[in-house]
Amino acid sequence: MVRTTLSAAEARRLALAAQGFGQPPADRVSTRSITAGIARLGLLQIDSVNVFERSHYLPLFARLGAYDRATLDRLTLTARGPYTEYWAHEAAFVPRDHLPLFRWRMDAMRERDAGPTRIDGVRRTEGVRRELRALLRAEGPMPASAVEHESNVRRGPWWGWSDVKTGLEQMFRWGEVVSAGRSGFERVYALPEQVLPPGTLETAPPRAAAILQLVRQAARSLGVGTRADLADYYRLRSDDTATAIAELTAAGELVPVRVEGWAERAWMHAGARVPRRLDADAVLSPFDPVVWFRRRAERMYGFHYRIEIYTPAPKRVFGYYVLPVLQDDRLVGRIDLKSDRQRGVLRLRTAWQEPGERLDPERLAETLRRTAAWQGLDGIEVIDRGTAAASVAGALGLPLVPHVAADDASDAGGAGDGGSTEDAGDPDGASDADATADADLPA
Repeated sequence: MVRTTLSAAEARRLALAAQGFGQPPADRVSTRSITAGIARLGLLQIDSVNVFERSHYLPLFARLGAYDRATLDRLTLTARGPYTEYWAHEAAFVPRDHLPLFRWRMDAMRERDAGPTRIDGVRRTEGVRRELRALLRAEGPMPASAVEHESNVRRGPWWGWSDVKTGLEQMFRWGEVVSAGRSGFERVYALPEQVLPPGTLETAPPRAAAILQLVRQAARSLGVGTRADLADYYRLRSDDTATAIAELTAAGELVPVRVEGWAERAWMHAGARVPRRLDADAVLSPFDPVVWFRRRAERMYGFHYRIEIYTPAPKRVFGYYVLPVLQDDRLVGRIDLKSDRQRGVLRLRTAWQEPGERLDPERLAETLRRTAAWQGLDGIEVIDRGTAAASVAGALGLPLVPHVAADDASDAGGAGDGGSTEDAGDPDGASDADATADADLPA
């Protein structure tokens, strides 16, 4: 029987199962399990902040358990691996054979950059881009840091994008250069013919067909969602998404449903199933698909979430790099983690229970033990800050470490090669309104 209504709890379980939660952890996570996990998600969002762990490693750990990060590196960071990078949700690893689905976006980016508010920047880098094309053609793929040029100077207080870096990023947006992997987590740029099969971008599907495929993938990955949810997954325009939804519904791939407590109409993927129960214990990246669209996280889990990386330390409410805590089908808390590699300690700098939820400290303690082991850290330290800090420390059998203000200001240098601004158009790393899907990534 076709479902036409879902309770709020059923929608949560359906969505989490579609995302790959609820499966018992394997004794050994194989390469096949990793690639299957990525296929289920469709993409892994990239972010450079590494105060705990870089974001793209975390969704697979949350779903599969401890896996060898070197395996994911071989898949995503090498020049001819099965995954490449482009602006999908934000900057993300996507299957290499999905890259043609974004050819229309490359063209739209070029058109946007030729507009009156951006054309000066394009003109300023014209000579640099000409030299970069010649350099890449002569010497092969290279990162921006390898390019010696008099324009390569710092201009800002944060990461100092030079004309070289700006030119490469313009060319990357337009598809004139593509990713050839990463070196030291710095993107390596190449001409398309140096790393892609001949004609990859030239034989891309038409815009409407590509968007249809992206909405199909979004629906499969989300399980159930509103038009805004489906649009946000790949940052698509609302009108384009509505057209794709209508076509997929007519084909029987999507089923209109009403979800308890949701004001907006929703669609369920025809292949989605509602588990009777769902067992899950995980900490989520701020850029995990479960929470990256803040409106959906609030509607589905009652979880109001904002990233405080760019908030001055004295004004932060929950911490610096705060990860939602998933237990079964609820987001029950949030914790601020830091991997102190010099001391070999996973530092739990804050721990909070969500109002109206019940965080099980014993289960979170076990999740933290598994997390520390996966990170190669020998110990855990719990700072006395947050409503759940004492109970989690007790579950771990550890004393609380007194909180001092210096802990909150010790994040300099944790942002790897440039924080999230290199790899995200929105400083919050996720859209908070339907209109945002149209703003940064033009259609």
